[in-house]
Amino acid sequence: MKALLSTAPGGPETLVLTDLPDPTPGKGEVVVAVRACGINYPDTLIIEDKYQFRPERPFAPGGEIAGAVEALGEGVTSLSVGQRVIAVPGWGGLAEKMVVRAEACVPFPDSVPFDEAAAFLLTYATSHHALKDRAKLAAGETLLVLGAAGGVGLAAIELGKAMGARVIAAVSSEEKAEFCKAHGADAAVVYPRGPFDDAGRKALGALFKEAVGPNGADVIYDPVGGDYSEAALRAIAWEGRHLVVGFPAGIPKLPLNLTLLKACQVVGVFWGAFAAREPKRHAANVRELFALYAAGKIKPEISERFPLARAGEAIARLARREALGKLVVTLGEAQ
Repeated sequence: MKALLSTAPGGPETLVLTDLPDPTPGKGEVVVAVRACGINYPDTLIIEDKYQFRPERPFAPGGEIAGAVEALGEGVTSLSVGQRVIAVPGWGGLAEKMVVRAEACVPFPDSVPFDEAAAFLLTYATSHHALKDRAKLAAGETLLVLGAAGGVGLAAIELGKAMGARVIAAVSSEEKAEFCKAHGADAAVVYPRGPFDDAGRKALGALFKEAVGPNGADVIYDPVGGDYSEAALRAIAWEGRHLVVGFPAGIPKLPLNLTLLKACQVVGVFWGAFAAREPKRHAANVRELFALYAAGKIKPEISERFPLARAGEAIARLARREALGKLVVTLGEAQ
């Protein structure tokens, strides 16, 4: 089989397309023939040893896959050969085949194409857990989504609208603003790129306040971090909830006097740990997501597809924040 491997720390240009022996499953494992792999921001970090996990090299990046079960390991009775499954292994997905723990596989309906399935679980499950479980977003509330044109941001827009919220998309260009409004955002605000000095941070806060209106944002969905976090927090409503999802712009330092003045909450979102610690609640959330998909209320927006040999280009585009929606690598029958 072929795999795109990281053999030394570095950017996407360091990845090497390599021939490897086909894997075999161990006890409690299955071999999945990968048909599609979603590209996500952690893929840009893990190959440079900047992610919270550092797998032993050589390894293939790619933390979100969809494929078909090809072989069962000892003791696996919950899955069958040929069954279509999604998994979020963290890495290893940019390969034609990979071994996955059977319990980590999520079956998905035949009505969902492989490429959409590979762009589905990580983004929608993260945003769904954030808005439903952590923020308890209610109909009629105002939701401000930072980095709204990316995968998790776009999922937050769709889910926010499905929950009955007023959604304001915050993005870095007019093109992205129009893109978000076309996918359901009620309004959009274009913010400048940092870094910012004191005057710039103050102006950014004023921009967010104007965008959400005088009552503020009841919920802030923040997968961006950096100076944008404090500026957004200054636009929060009384008893609002600021969701900490990620920080590609840097880990922010928030002045806690703001939380006192607005009686608001800063709430961490760690979907992977939630799914591992509370599998029954996670499974119920996944069922809700597939029901929303079947009802046409959510649908992954795949802006571009790449073959395995060009997967490094997809990672590079994501690192430069050029992607709208999701980038997906397709393999085998899904190409």
